[in-house]
Amino acid sequence: MSNADVPAKAAPPSIADLEADLAERRQRLARTIDELTEQIKPKAIVRRQTEQAKARFAAATTTPEGDLRTERIAAVVLASVGILTVVFLLRRRRG
Repeated sequence: MSNADVPAKAAPPSIADLEADLAERRQRLARTIDELTEQIKPKAIVRRQTEQAKARFAAATTTPEGDLRTERIAAVVLASVGILTVVFLLRRRRG
């Protein structure tokens, strides 16, 4: 094996380089902690859940082209009316 085939060893980093690297890593860690802290706040969680619910509702009530899915909306309305009717009749029977 010739000297050309042996990789040259890099010089060890200086103390200033190590301190700069450490400071940069601390800043990245602080930013990551701030981001995680922001994500677990109750308001952020509620906001994400609300956005997901809106997206699911939109997906369930509209076609990919954006048209209303009237058959689904009508089924939900009819089911709601049926439930309300049963509740009304049960209360009327008791009262």
